[in-house]
Amino acid sequence: MSRAIPQYASFRSIGAYAPEKILSNFDLEKMIDTSDEWIVKRTGIKERRIAALDESTSDMATKAAKIAIDRANLSTDDIDLIVCATVTPDYFNMPATSCIISEKLGIRDVQAFDISAACSGFVYALSVAKAFIESGMKQNVLVIGAEKFSSIVDYNDRGTCILFGDGAGAAVISATDKEDEGFVDIHASADGSYADFLITPSPGSVNPMSQKALDEGLNFVQMKGNETFKLAVKTLTKDVKEILAKNEINSEDIPHFIPHQANYRIIKAVGDALKMREDQVVVTVDKYGNTSAASIPMAINDLYESGNLKYGELMLLDTFGGGLTWASALLPFSGK
Repeated sequence: MSRAIPQYASFRSIGAYAPEKILSNFDLEKMIDTSDEWIVKRTGIKERRIAALDESTSDMATKAAKIAIDRANLSTDDIDLIVCATVTPDYFNMPATSCIISEKLGIRDVQAFDISAACSGFVYALSVAKAFIESGMKQNVLVIGAEKFSSIVDYNDRGTCILFGDGAGAAVISATDKEDEGFVDIHASADGSYADFLITPSPGSVNPMSQKALDEGLNFVQMKGNETFKLAVKTLTKDVKEILAKNEINSEDIPHFIPHQANYRIIKAVGDALKMREDQVVVTVDKYGNTSAASIPMAINDLYESGNLKYGELMLLDTFGGGLTWASALLPFSGK
């Protein structure tokens, strides 16, 4: 009896959407006690995008998804799974934002679900797509990272409001029989003992929505900044070293290191620890801020639209987020 030809997961296309409104550091100077100089020095962020009041997470995700599907030379009829990574869904917590996206794309009778892994969400979703495709269950998976973080940020809290922005990124992951187009490896992990480092306390079963929760601001993201920074640098560096060692790849041979865009100081510390050259490291945090699950696909899209991402070039993704979660991935770009 002949064996079936192995099926690999390939990164076929990328697309992204950034809202029109720009919130600069100078705008924030008028809102809270801060300065452009302080923000840039501490984070590397100069501005971030903010969605319109009537612009939802699914609206941004749909726009990014349409671009990704078109660039993959596919139609919506070809998509057989939608996975959306977000911690700012259209609704808490049903229907899933992926279901709303599928309706806006005109995709019917197709499996769709959300995952919640904060800033690690997109790479987590890539691991899901990889498993579905390599098992033979799906052929073309639409993977989305989308966030309207402005909806859970307290703009009186200078420790968080300077960091976060809105946006969406999407990729089509397709089946291929070409091993050199397939994902090399993905690591994804978590440690719930640090759950309070990054948390949105309400709404949820622990703190249901109430006037008391609103009065106490429990509906806004809360972060232990210094603790998160230190753990992020340590964890990201360790995770990348492990995935490179496992696959016998040297850091200097990676054309594109695309880390989560949370803070330039974290990106610089990890890049230096890995002895990465400046031209290897993709940085977009200065113009988008931290867009959580949308961060990495938006950065990949910037790289692609600049003409600097070519077919067959290896990407190293690395991310860290609330949960706490972290993930890394090695995969070639297989688009045109």
